[in-house]
Amino acid sequence: MSIRPVTHISKAQPALEGAGVKLHRAFGFGDPSMADPFLLFDDFRNDRPEDFLKGFPWHPHRGIETITYVLSGTIYHGDSLGNQGELEAGDIQWMTAGSGILHQEMPKGDAFGRMHGFQLWANLPSDMKMTDPRYQDVKSKDIPVITEDDGSRVKVICGNFWGKSGPVDGIAAQPRYLDVFIPAGVRKVLPADTWQKTFAYVFEGSGIFADASKPMGVLLEKEVDGEEIHIRDVAGDRHLVMFGTGDEIVVQAGEKGIRFLLVSGAPIQEPVAWHGPIVMNTQDELRTAIRELNNGTFIKKSA
Repeated sequence: MSIRPVTHISKAQPALEGAGVKLHRAFGFGDPSMADPFLLFDDFRNDRPEDFLKGFPWHPHRGIETITYVLSGTIYHGDSLGNQGELEAGDIQWMTAGSGILHQEMPKGDAFGRMHGFQLWANLPSDMKMTDPRYQDVKSKDIPVITEDDGSRVKVICGNFWGKSGPVDGIAAQPRYLDVFIPAGVRKVLPADTWQKTFAYVFEGSGIFADASKPMGVLLEKEVDGEEIHIRDVAGDRHLVMFGTGDEIVVQAGEKGIRFLLVSGAPIQEPVAWHGPIVMNTQDELRTAIRELNNGTFIKKSA
């Protein structure tokens, strides 16, 4: 067994998207190889309705899958194929945009005016870029939850974990998407596929993810002058943690426990030509997509 080394820790940064939704972006619109096959990850979390109610009006997608996971509040959605509905707390929507779709997502807060959810973009390989679009809307009650004797809890949204299979069928990248909670002070070893690209995103509490090159439990270190002490390697709220290869992820929960998403997928390792929510392999393909969007031929009809 080998512990996956921590290769990168960073904090999600404020961003503005849609018609003026304030959110935090963990990664996106940078180096597409960083989290390949994943392209973008947003945490939209607000207590002020004016920061999210304008939502994400009609916009196009092609060449990717979008995964929306709601923790609180409601999102009303619709698309150019006639699909519509709503996502409530605990629900997930896995949308395969494929050849092209026009889509809108309009959030509404809970009874206290709060909204919290995540959106992840997964790339599609070249031979699936123009596949037919499809939706998978999954209700919270249909997502299996594993509870361990130590109080650890894992929701299996996609992929296989500890003998359970998630209800979402990810058509590309062989993805695994987990919502993990580990109680205060508990040290947990989580199995991981050796070669899949894997990241964790912390959204409650804090903890330390073990690094093969560093001992566990080392929380403090002094600066050279011996006067300033700071926390090292602690991942807290809105922190992104990227891992190298290995078949185990080890995490030590902090004094308030830790809750995080653990996401992995098989790298596609193909060129990326990117213009917002349209992701192709070449600039020519990207120009074609934009031209079709402008002349009204973006939506493909199934044979």
